[in-house]
Amino acid sequence: MLVFVLARDYQRCWEGIIMDKQKILKAVSAALEEKGKRKFRQSVEVIVNFRGIDFSKPENRLNLDVVLPNGKGKEPKIAVFADGDLAAKARSGGFEVIDAKDIPGLAQDKARLDRYLKEYEFLAQPNLMTTVAKSLGQVLSRKGKLPMPLMNIQLGQAAQMLKKRVKVATKGKQLPVVQCIVGKEDMEPQQLVNNVNTVIDKILTKVPEHNFKSIYVKLTMGKPIAI
Repeated sequence: MLVFVLARDYQRCWEGIIMDKQKILKAVSAALEEKGKRKFRQSVEVIVNFRGIDFSKPENRLNLDVVLPNGKGKEPKIAVFADGDLAAKARSGGFEVIDAKDIPGLAQDKARLDRYLKEYEFLAQPNLMTTVAKSLGQVLSRKGKLPMPLMNIQLGQAAQMLKKRVKVATKGKQLPVVQCIVGKEDMEPQQLVNNVNTVIDKILTKVPEHNFKSIYVKLTMGKPIAI
């Protein structure tokens, strides 16, 4: 839904859309009211459309990591690309470990790789990032699953951040839109509101308000509801 306003009203209008959590709550509530009965827990998503940005230019594309304050409603498993002491520590902490020597072969093991991509988020020992990128970079990037390097952060702390992290990225050179999960249908509406607001705030660090065209929330199988 486009919002046409006079120039003098432009800032006020967009502050009303982006900053007013009551507007977000109204849209979230409307989306949840139409969820119906499904055989699975639907995800709640936020969609942001842009205008006036040339996404064919690499410097304009978005590739943001956002840690949702209330999580995604389902915690993913964590796998760690590691060797030596870090691998031993990760195993003792209950994490799945992908040994350095196994990284090149993982790209050829489609069944195992598909399971990892479906169930896991990834951390990586810093000195293994190049190896991971060489063998798995394309598929991990395409799925929004590039590993978080363990630099100046404890393993447990990084894992907790990763469980709540979502990727906000433009797809394709010409599509002026981003879309990401902000939770599950059985989360409290206010939790979803805070997650949506966090995503919008993060995007605003890279995209000026006047380049926002519209914002929606929706369930996996639901229709988009304008904020």
